[in-house]
Amino acid sequence: MKIENYIRDIQGFPKEGILFKDITPLLNDPIARKECLSDLVNSLKEQKIDKVVGAESRGFFFGILLAQELNAGFVPVRKPKKLPYEIISASYELEYGTDSLEMHTDAIKKGDRVLIHDDVLATGGTAKAVCELVERLGGEIVQCNFLMELSFLKGREKIKEYPIFSAITY
Repeated sequence: MKIENYIRDIQGFPKEGILFKDITPLLNDPIARKECLSDLVNSLKEQKIDKVVGAESRGFFFGILLAQELNAGFVPVRKPKKLPYEIISASYELEYGTDSLEMHTDAIKKGDRVLIHDDVLATGGTAKAVCELVERLGGEIVQCNFLMELSFLKGREKIKEYPIFSAITY
C-alpha cells in the first residue's frame, strides 16, 4: 500500500503559492491509517519509549495512536496559552516572524525516552523547538518521527543530531 495515495494536495491553502498536503483522507481510511501507524512504529526497531510528544495540532492524530501502540504516555505540545498548568516554552522562526510552543513542566521526567511526532517536517522550526522543550525537561530523544518530509525545505538540517524517520518524503 502506498500511503502517499492517501495524501491530498490542496493548491493555495492556507494562502496563494502554498501546496498543502492534506492528511484527512489518510485519517479517514482505517486500513491506510493502520498501515501508516505500522510504518511509524516499525521505524523504532523495538526501542523502549516512555513518552510520545505530539506537536499541535496534526501531530496529535498519530501521536496518540503511537503512544497507545507503544504503551507510552502522550504529551501534547501546544501554541501559547492553550495549556492550563505550569509551562515551559520555546520560540522558533517563521518566514514572517517568530512563534512559540509550550509544554507542561511535569510532562517529561529526567531520563524519559521520548519519541517526537508531527505530521510534517518542513523547515524544521517546530521540530527544533519541540526537541528543545524535551531536553530542557531532561528527556532523551530517541527519534523524531513524521508522516511526511518536504525535503526541499531542508528541515532535517535543523534536527540532524537526532534520528529522523519520515513515512513519506517529497
